[in-house]
Amino acid sequence: MNKSKIFKGLKILDLSTVLAGPSVGSFFAELGADVLKIENPHHRDITRDWKLPNEDKNTAVSAYFSSVNYKKSYLELDLKNAEQREKLYQKVKNTDIILMNFKKGDQEKLQISDEKLHSLNSELIIGKINGFGKNSDRLAYDLILQAETGIMSMNGTPESGPVKMPIALIDVLAAHHLKQAILIALYQKSNTKNYKGKTLNVSLYDAAVSSLVNQASNYLMANHIPKRIGSLHPNIAPYGEIFKTADDKLITFAIGTNRHFKKLCQFLKVEELAENKKYNQVQNRVKNRGELFEILKPLIRKFKAEMILSTMRDLKVPCGEIKDLAAVFSTANAQKLIKEEIIAAQKTKRVSGIAFKIN
Repeated sequence: MNKSKIFKGLKILDLSTVLAGPSVGSFFAELGADVLKIENPHHRDITRDWKLPNEDKNTAVSAYFSSVNYKKSYLELDLKNAEQREKLYQKVKNTDIILMNFKKGDQEKLQISDEKLHSLNSELIIGKINGFGKNSDRLAYDLILQAETGIMSMNGTPESGPVKMPIALIDVLAAHHLKQAILIALYQKSNTKNYKGKTLNVSLYDAAVSSLVNQASNYLMANHIPKRIGSLHPNIAPYGEIFKTADDKLITFAIGTNRHFKKLCQFLKVEELAENKKYNQVQNRVKNRGELFEILKPLIRKFKAEMILSTMRDLKVPCGEIKDLAAVFSTANAQKLIKEEIIAAQKTKRVSGIAFKIN
């Protein structure tokens, strides 16, 4: 199946800005939907100006903007202007989905309330992303959500203090939730006569809290409040400890089972370590992870990275090299995910928003 034709004929109006909403539009565009991005001519998507110091300040797009605006067409409309708003109304009549992330009250001010849009198109699916819920008027940026949903409090090290994730994680998660909701709505529409359009709301806050998964259950069931332990895992060890190899590369292990640990010890020729009561069970290794790290560190330092990595692959022991983005995008697998497009006469690149394969 050609993924670029899955949603051929599906029409989407993208009134959203920044990252979460636009990435939903980009997802459907990459799968063949006709996505038209509507921007205010006086206040275009702010991320057009979110440029790195080495980007050309005179271009109409930034790398940030390009990352979530793939395969779209563009139209500038000032929705405060009655004549231009009427143009939007006409487009809504022949649209399947409309995306937006307006602040509370802005839809009404612009005369594009859910009721108005549904009066123009009774089958319209309205996909909305907000910060702290549809009844909150708080401005929401990813950083603030990471701060207020526990993520920053447990990310980092004791020395670093709270640290945000280096990507807009909450925006990405909220976008995935909205995609899921839209797909469900499209499925319902395809199986329903006289389908009545829906309004789908996703808040960044709910998306963030729902992503806490095992950490949330650790607290809810065991009253455990996570501490900042860097890349370490609270339930498994060695997991996230960083080791330096003989050729000064950095690697890490995800030893999820006792079998993994035994195989690692066999490779390092310290089989007795796997039988030691301090380390022979997962809970014991977590309890004594500090001294276990000090034991393993000089042993791993004896080997070059490729030797360890290739052996661990053969032994089915999870192990990986810590790579920067230059190293990541030098690999064939990452290269396959790069998508290029000309936007406003500028060559742009981003990674695909589609991670699944269809055979």
